Amino acid sequence: MDILITVLISIVAIEHIYFLILEMFLWTKPKGIKTFGLKSKEFAEDTKVLAANQGLYNGFLAAGLIYSLIIGDKNFSVFFLVCVTIAAIYGSYSTQKARLFYIQGIPALFALIIILINT
Repeated sequence: MDILITVLISIVAIEHIYFLILEMFLWTKPKGIKTFGLKSKEFAEDTKVLAANQGLYNGFLAAGLIYSLIIGDKNFSVFFLVCVTIAAIYGSYSTQKARLFYIQGIPALFALIIILINT
């Protein structure tokens, strides 16, 4: 794969590994509470199982992107980048936070556009 595409996909994968860590391990810690703007430590405790589930899904997205790099298959990359983009659209819509789309969706969309242009 082209170096630029590899770098862009890697950035999206690293982001999702970071989201996994935030949601699965730091959700109830000050970093997680601050990052996600949670109401309170109690709210974080009450929702930590849901957050861990979200983190697991982010891990699957990262794994898919990393696997696409290992096997060098642009079709796999496109599939997982589309999944990330859809997750970003839905996440920003459902939380009413456009920031989520900019952080998660724009890098995936950019990588997707570069792949499609180079195909």
